[in-house]
Amino acid sequence: MPGQRKRKRSRERAHRRMAAVPGHWEPLFSTQVQSEMKEYIHRLIADGEVTDPETLRIDQFCGRLTHPTSYRVSVFVPDGVPHGSP
Repeated sequence: MPGQRKRKRSRERAHRRMAAVPGHWEPLFSTQVQSEMKEYIHRLIADGEVTDPETLRIDQFCGRLTHPTSYRVSVFVPDGVPHGSP
């Protein structure tokens, strides 16, 4: 697909940057509706709760007939810094 290599390189850089800092991913929001997930992310950024979008992770769990597709939004929290601290 066109542009896939560029997206992959960008994603790899973000993962390397996060791997250099010890910490963990803390789940914030989970839904089965993609528009709700997008609205939640826009609200996080607009409210200033997330200043760097690279600290957000969106997991998409692919659905099957018995399990619908779901989305989970997580934020990277460095060790020693409680979530929500400036």
